[in-house]
Amino acid sequence: MSNPAATTDELFFRRTGLESRQVDGIVAEALAGADDGELFLEYRQSESLSLDDGRIKSASFDTAQGFGLRAVSEDAIGYAHACDLSVAALKRAAQTVRAVRSGHSGIAAMPPVGSDRALYADLNPLTPIPFANKVKLLEDMDAYARQRDPRVCQVMASLSGSWQAVRIVRADGQHASDLRPLVRLNISVMVAVGQRMESGSHGLGGRVGYDGLLAPETWRAAVDEALRQALVNLDSVEAPAGDMTVVLGPGWPGVLLHEAIGHGLEGDFNRKQTSAFAGMIGQRVAAAGVTVVDDGTLLDRRGSISIDDEGTGSAVNMLIEDGILKGYLFDRMNARLMQTQPTGNGRRQSYANQPLPRMTNTFMLAGNQPPEEILASVKQGLYAVNFGGGQVDITSGKFVFSATEAYQIENGKLGAAVKGATLIGNGPDVLTRVAMVGNDLKLDAGVGSCGKDGQSVPVGVGQPTLRIDGLTVGGTSV
Repeated sequence: MSNPAATTDELFFRRTGLESRQVDGIVAEALAGADDGELFLEYRQSESLSLDDGRIKSASFDTAQGFGLRAVSEDAIGYAHACDLSVAALKRAAQTVRAVRSGHSGIAAMPPVGSDRALYADLNPLTPIPFANKVKLLEDMDAYARQRDPRVCQVMASLSGSWQAVRIVRADGQHASDLRPLVRLNISVMVAVGQRMESGSHGLGGRVGYDGLLAPETWRAAVDEALRQALVNLDSVEAPAGDMTVVLGPGWPGVLLHEAIGHGLEGDFNRKQTSAFAGMIGQRVAAAGVTVVDDGTLLDRRGSISIDDEGTGSAVNMLIEDGILKGYLFDRMNARLMQTQPTGNGRRQSYANQPLPRMTNTFMLAGNQPPEEILASVKQGLYAVNFGGGQVDITSGKFVFSATEAYQIENGKLGAAVKGATLIGNGPDVLTRVAMVGNDLKLDAGVGSCGKDGQSVPVGVGQPTLRIDGLTVGGTSV
């Protein structure tokens, strides 16, 4: 494994002709008198390949580079970015951001560093695997799905990867570097019987290389899972509606936790008092046994980062412990304004974007109940295993989520699969309705992406099996 600093030296200095000392001087002068700020340098390679019904539908490869220079004074921000890594572009950016610096005392001290160990191999997944091998992978997935069941009428598969190198330069001359691989494989299968058509999908990935995805046992399992979901939906009945007990399966259903609760714990919403959780540190916000963490230090996970996009080391942050709210997620600016420490959650989509408080891998820790006991405890209700899209209002905490795979629960046993079920509730209220927490914590397969203020970043979610009492289910059958 090579040194990230050496790799970024090559990309941002020797290759471009920039001199590190000269860049340090430009940054120091641009941020003199500001409260905070940094220079964010980025180089990224990305590719994607998609197949639809046995034919390659699209293929792309892109290389991008650039910088973003930010000066922060109180909550005012000056930001300039460019794709030109040159002294002239940096000096022009410096003139722009200096507009917010007057009247301030200087840069805040560097925050305590969390776990800045390398969380993923120093590899570029785009380079070692020939393009023809990637095409064959998607073609093999299509053929395998059709061979598995004659009811398969359409197959869509995609493979994507990226490699990002970043360098953060601060006004005090400190540098931080990171190299971030990321891959993802997706498969969608549609089945038909007569006039009825249903679909299922599955994806996996992480901060690893392509090798694992190319293994037949890996991609075949992904196809099998997508086909299983499609066949389940083919036999589904209309979903019931009303207030009922809902059991959430482990793993991906943690996306509901991410959206309905996680965003409300981000520092900017709480500083501005627009979150339902604002001002509630130390108070009970969830049932006993509910513990939620945001952990950016997990090896190879999609949401993991060695350092955030301000140079703060990644960390394990306790958000809710045994039902008590313990903390929020902070970037540097919101931490300073709330007189606390940054948590390693300042993240941005690219050099063209400013950092915001964002989640990494957010999940609920395991409890004590076996999942079969949780199901057996429900006389009548809904078991939701997979989710699609949803909407959340951060201020009120209200949410609506669509279940893509769900089942009726009748006398403690799984009944018919249902379609069209939506979960409707309020994030803070739902946490208080958690009646049982399973011992089967599972993280998602590595496909999560989170949007906020027009920026998308990779994230992870997870949870054990949960029983939630009195949750509203929207459906088409009463």
